[in-house]
Amino acid sequence: MSLAQSIIRVIDAVYIYPLNRIFSRQFFGYGVCGATNMALDAVWYFLIYHFVVAKQFVDLGFVVVSPHISALILVFPITFFTGFWLNRNVAFVATRYESRRQLARYALTVVGSLLINYGCMKLFVEHCNIWPTPSKLLTTVISVVYSFLVAKYYTFRR
Repeated sequence: MSLAQSIIRVIDAVYIYPLNRIFSRQFFGYGVCGATNMALDAVWYFLIYHFVVAKQFVDLGFVVVSPHISALILVFPITFFTGFWLNRNVAFVATRYESRRQLARYALTVVGSLLINYGCMKLFVEHCNIWPTPSKLLTTVISVVYSFLVAKYYTFRR
């Protein structure tokens, strides 16, 4: 049994009353995949912000990047591929497009999500003076709403 099939079995085992009366199976699966990727994102962000970037500004020679944005940039590729894999192989298994086309669509929608993440992090940390980790969690909630709508109606539509 593949990893995706194992995850689907766990989702199906948890998808019981009253959840199956409230949410469609696809929406529930998307939520589980999104929550899993969001949790991984928060853990990776915390670890990278505190231990890799070490709360220091990163001087690239032509620009100085703040520590919260540096961590965001480093976490991005990890959550990009785990999110695509989870959505393609677990949440939206019955889609009609080939992997390469879906990956291109997913990349385009993630660019929008990345812009939302960047703008929100700049706003929350630098203008609202909210700590970086809570700012990241709040930003993720905003980004998840955008991502669900785009995944459902564009990236993984049937």
